Amino acid sequence: MFRHAILRLPGANYADGLTRVDLGVPSFELTLAQHAAYADALRDAGLALTVLPADPRHPDGTFVEDTAIVLAEGAILTRPGASSRLGEAEAIEPALRAFFPTLATIEAPGTVDGGDICEAGRHVFIGISARTNEHGARQLARWLQTRGYGASTVDIRGLDSILHLKSGIACLAGERLLLIPELAAHPAFAGHERVVVDAAEAYGANAVQVNDTVLLARGHPKLAANLRALGYRLRELDMSEFAKLDGGLSCLSLRF
Repeated sequence: MFRHAILRLPGANYADGLTRVDLGVPSFELTLAQHAAYADALRDAGLALTVLPADPRHPDGTFVEDTAIVLAEGAILTRPGASSRLGEAEAIEPALRAFFPTLATIEAPGTVDGGDICEAGRHVFIGISARTNEHGARQLARWLQTRGYGASTVDIRGLDSILHLKSGIACLAGERLLLIPELAAHPAFAGHERVVVDAAEAYGANAVQVNDTVLLARGHPKLAANLRALGYRLRELDMSEFAKLDGGLSCLSLRF
């Protein structure tokens, strides 16, 4: 059960953030509206929110998931893999210390983006990507072990379709995984029930289960119907302006 979440409002310079896609320039007004709807969905799922002000130093700062890994047993500040985002973990630290007085940190030369980290029960998948390197993965795995978690790595550097591991995977109820076709046959996931997302709806794989609700990006009818047939309660949210900067549902909050 999640009880809290930390979010950061998008700033007026949000459109200056990093992106690999060409989906157009985000509307700031619509970005704020979609962020507010996301916050409402978390509240309706039972979470108390800490909503931080926009940080004009970091256009990507609203994607707080990349700045820390948060478990019931503790939290660790990451070291984002894009140089322009290195200050974001330091900026989130005061808000995290209100809940976790003792914080571990990923140290150079390690890099870790939270978007590459997928928890599945007591096991954590760590994506090796353009943003998370082997040094960072080893540090994180050691820290996870001290908290009673196993860890394994999944190298996604050969997949041009996703930036982070969680761009193509979501864990629902501990054992069931949503997976894009490119990841569905990966041996790392062999022990889990797998739901393969249609290639045309790949963005929908970045879903988030928050207590008894699964948050799903609007516009993925096949996946929505499949999840409802499996018994999930869905909350579909417009995510168009975050998709323009490679962002998804999981990116916008730290949940614990």
